[in-house]
Amino acid sequence: MSSEQRVQIVRDDGGRDALAGRCFSSYEAAYDELERYYADLCCSDDREYYRIVPLTSSS
Repeated sequence: MSSEQRVQIVRDDGGRDALAGRCFSSYEAAYDELERYYADLCCSDDREYYRIVPLTSSS
């Protein structure tokens, strides 16, 4: 994956929230955002899980 390819954060359960659906100009920027999100959480079983996926040209 090119470091300049746009990416999106998606929730593993397919849900939408303030973080899911956000687009970033690079994987690193999305990763930094997820890192901030998870740093604010304690070891909670109620947290959501996210992935960073590349955006295709048709997205």
